[in-house]
Amino acid sequence: MVVTVDQTKLPKKLVYLKLKTPKEVAKAIKEMRIRGAPLLGAASALALAQTAYKSKTKTKEGLLRELKKTGKLIKATRPTAVNLFNSIDLVLGEAEKFEGTFKEFKDFVIKKCLEIVEADAKVNYTLSLKGAELIFDGDKVLTHCNAGDLATVQYGTALGVIKAAFRQGKKIQVVATETRPLLQGARLTAFELKRERIPFTLITDNMVGWVMQKGMVDKVVVGADRILMSGHVINKIGTYSIAVLAKHHRIPFYVAAPTSTIDRKSRVEEVVIEERKPEEILSFCGCRIAPKNIKVYNPAFDITPPELVTGIITEKGIVKPTPEDLEKILG
Repeated sequence: MVVTVDQTKLPKKLVYLKLKTPKEVAKAIKEMRIRGAPLLGAASALALAQTAYKSKTKTKEGLLRELKKTGKLIKATRPTAVNLFNSIDLVLGEAEKFEGTFKEFKDFVIKKCLEIVEADAKVNYTLSLKGAELIFDGDKVLTHCNAGDLATVQYGTALGVIKAAFRQGKKIQVVATETRPLLQGARLTAFELKRERIPFTLITDNMVGWVMQKGMVDKVVVGADRILMSGHVINKIGTYSIAVLAKHHRIPFYVAAPTSTIDRKSRVEEVVIEERKPEEILSFCGCRIAPKNIKVYNPAFDITPPELVTGIITEKGIVKPTPEDLEKILG
């Protein structure tokens, strides 16, 4: 059973999902009950582990077919966050190469899936400590969307950096955007910051330029759902606008993400930007706020070009958004 927080219920209620099958995991991902690129990668691996654990087949070939079917199911849920795809491809790739008895094969698949989950927590902690070196005492840090505990197995990425700096005794102030239309900043990041007792101010998305102009931001730290080898960063819609404003105001713009978020293969024109249902914009907290029969455009992500990115914080170090630097950390 996969147990995780239902992120659609926060901050009103802390509800735990108990997902018994890969279909239930897929449904939870599609409905945004599970979200956050690293957590999607972990959930994908656990769906494969469920498949292996519950399988009734007696052959490696039969189990491989079932694993590939689950992989296809999970990959169809959300098209943009690459951790989801990387986890599935890693497990299936290792499984196809495995030689041994069927029992050994089954155990190997489950172990490999659990390793992905355990690695996420360790990696996030490491990158958070590295990123905290960039945060100085007295800094005012802006973050967008939610890249904390809730978006990962543990600790977080962008919010992990902020948390690590605060736990080191640095007196910091955080500016958190509400992150329309699903309010991941207002609902989730504010929930995490309050729980950690980190001083913060919540703003609407369209206040970013003003608060920068007023000197309320020294640095920006955001997460990522996919980083291309070209240095392009795909993250929650609104990230590109923040990066443009940060550049104008000469504010460093950092992206915090594990190397599992790096997409080795895709070119920027090949990235599929998920478009979500119009209702997310037409309604607010269950209340209709727009006229009927109007056109709606609702992309969940945007793409920030490398020239707007000061640096990328990973568990292997802080690098420039260039193919050369990204290749070095990937080995």
